[in-house]
Amino acid sequence: MKPTLPLPFAAAAALCVALLGACATPGARDIPHADAAQRQPATSFELEGRLSATDGQRAANGRLSWQHNGTGDRWTVFSPLGQIVAQLDRDPAGALLRTADGRRYRAASADQLLPELLGVDAPVDLLPRWVQATPGEGAEVRQRDALGRPTLLIEAGWRVEYPEYAAEDSAAAPRRIDLSRGDARLRLIIDRWTPHP
Repeated sequence: MKPTLPLPFAAAAALCVALLGACATPGARDIPHADAAQRQPATSFELEGRLSATDGQRAANGRLSWQHNGTGDRWTVFSPLGQIVAQLDRDPAGALLRTADGRRYRAASADQLLPELLGVDAPVDLLPRWVQATPGEGAEVRQRDALGRPTLLIEAGWRVEYPEYAAEDSAAAPRRIDLSRGDARLRLIIDRWTPHP
């Protein structure tokens, strides 16, 4: 039986009650594939934003800093008051989760530790594309906006919604992303987005 690690993100935000609902995008419409925006994902980026999550029983929120490149990731979660709650590093050798109280957890894959950081079991390999609204080949794009950008897609059993983009530009990054699967809900509002070549 897989041991359950304490949830540092949820514990640090125990006063927060962020139950999320899936939000449909007003005015979203289907657009033929040929007219859709051609979006190319950045292979390396940094973002900062506000995160809220629930697994149906616990709910929490805070801030997220994420650095992504072709070989790894670093996720740092902060409490609403700005203290570091936990940090997760991923590279080809595996993953390491460090919590504010000094505990360290190692795993062969970040998929095993990311739920302890974010509060939900989101797929690590799909997240870099999802935060850029660049669906993979296995994604089903259900709705697009007037500029051809995805507003709703389904992939790996997850519902991914983009209620807001950072600008009225077909290449603009999402401003808000809502993920849901079953009782799991994850919302990310991106405050700063920096793609790298």
